[in-house]
Amino acid sequence: MDQRYNEELRTLRADELAPYLTARSGLPGPRANLTLADAFAAIADRATILLFAAADDEYLRFCGTEAVGRLIAEGPDDASFSELIRQRAGDDLWRVREGAARALQIVGDFDRSRLRTIVAEWIGDPNPYVRRAAVAAICEPRLLTDPSTRRAAVQACRTASESITTLPATQRNAPDVRNLRQALGYCWSVAIAANSDEGMPAFERLQSVDDPDIRWIVSSNLKKSRLRRHLKQ
Repeated sequence: MDQRYNEELRTLRADELAPYLTARSGLPGPRANLTLADAFAAIADRATILLFAAADDEYLRFCGTEAVGRLIAEGPDDASFSELIRQRAGDDLWRVREGAARALQIVGDFDRSRLRTIVAEWIGDPNPYVRRAAVAAICEPRLLTDPSTRRAAVQACRTASESITTLPATQRNAPDVRNLRQALGYCWSVAIAANSDEGMPAFERLQSVDDPDIRWIVSSNLKKSRLRRHLKQ
């Protein structure tokens, strides 16, 4: 995290914060300023976080959504915060959806058990975008440091993959399903690299599934260097 952003954000008045963030957002452009969003999530107060999470501005909503993860992690168990980021996981704006996944990762940085609980709930959500956020959140190498979380990552990949196979062909090309498939195209390799004992048998079973989207997921993961290195070993 860029400490310069932390220091500058702490000196701003409330009415200066939004213009500061949007001026340095990196938008419009291919990449938003993630470092600045991380700094905001680390220092913002509850009222500002919730205000920005409901903002019309894309970058402010992204920042606010990510920062809700800290409210969940640091405060008492508040179901309304978890529901807020679940809603943002299905947002019309893809950067805001990414903010929801990053919010869960912040939860995991503080409390792996709480992350696992949320992921287990979200992975069964009827919205593929929400399932995508759950998988993308837990398949983060820095979080896969204990057996329970590594096991939960493999289970999330397996459940999310199975959810695609139950869909009729008419729904497979919908953007939300494509987005979930894309995430699974790399998340399996992350989960296997962290937990090969359980990940490889699950992936081998996936390889035997006769489904075009599953074949795409398998093929995409086999192209990832982290998985190729593991297979060579």
